[in-house]
Amino acid sequence: MQKIYLDNAATTPLRKEVIEEMVHVLTHDFGNPSSTHSFGRSAKTIIETSRKTIAKQLNCSAQEIIFTSSATESTNWILHQFVSNLGVKRILSSKIEHHATLHTLEHLAKEFGIQVEYVTIEKNGAINLNHLENLLEDSVKTAVCLMHVNNEIGTVLDLKKVSDLCQKNNAYFFCDTVQSIGKTEIDLKEIPVDFIIASAHKFHGPKGVGFVYIKKNILINPMLYGGEQEKGMRAGTEATHQIAGLAKALELSYLKLNEEREYISNLKQYCLSKLQESLPATTVNGENTFYNILNITLPISEEKTAMILFNLDMKGIAVSRGSACQSGSIKPSHVLAAFLPEEDLKKPSLRISFSHYNTKEEIDLFVSEITKI
Repeated sequence: MQKIYLDNAATTPLRKEVIEEMVHVLTHDFGNPSSTHSFGRSAKTIIETSRKTIAKQLNCSAQEIIFTSSATESTNWILHQFVSNLGVKRILSSKIEHHATLHTLEHLAKEFGIQVEYVTIEKNGAINLNHLENLLEDSVKTAVCLMHVNNEIGTVLDLKKVSDLCQKNNAYFFCDTVQSIGKTEIDLKEIPVDFIIASAHKFHGPKGVGFVYIKKNILINPMLYGGEQEKGMRAGTEATHQIAGLAKALELSYLKLNEEREYISNLKQYCLSKLQESLPATTVNGENTFYNILNITLPISEEKTAMILFNLDMKGIAVSRGSACQSGSIKPSHVLAAFLPEEDLKKPSLRISFSHYNTKEEIDLFVSEITKI
């Protein structure tokens, strides 16, 4: 049975060059990066070279990059710092953020009494920037926490406009760029964002490693106390091979960006046209969505909703109904619930997410199996 992977927003397969890089580091550069002997210095050099590689891709200083284990860890750290260290009294976010953000905000509101307000979502799944602008006019010390590319429907935030609004109103801007890093250009000299985050496994790197960008001159407290690793901001021996894999994956993603973006964009359009050809009542959730994410509502009876992923999986096809972090939930997607009518939430919806490894032949097989269901 041919296996077809169409869940690249959840995680991506590693590039072979990334695997080779990590194996080389595991084999030859196993020293503790904090050790002063040659083994340690070699590992330390890899980490700092990786930091410079990442900074070059984002047009920022290497000193502004701190390695973490995941985007969830990074999100928790920065949001807690807003409250405990940066004097923030109010956080503006949206109901369509990742649960790493939403659950952390719920905790902060409960534990510290922080004021949390949510920006209105338009009927097309986009953030209402006029509402955000109105909320920012309040003089209370504020942080804005919005994602760049939504992980379920692929709607895209105007990063420059939101950054400018935050700067104009003296608000911090934390942006979840997990779905966009490595897949679109981000110039941190041009966009005055204060914090962004990334996770390597979203751009064909390893799981268990990511980074946070902290704009120069913003002083926050360490995430973990102990040794002097990561400039004293995150103690603990660094996973040199993971960091090397992250840097290699990001470097390759930007090196091949134009070619792969065009290929994936065409593949997404091909998939949608084939779906609407076979199932004309198929609708797209969200407008002007990112080129590798397609979220659809299918003209299939409600009672088949629970079994649709199972049936596809039995045929070796991997897609999802939404965020992988919520895969065990039987509730409708919180993202779709924020802007779809109640009757549409009952219908089967799927998130199909593509990479350059996918083919039109795989799309044909996927559409064929959906049509049979």
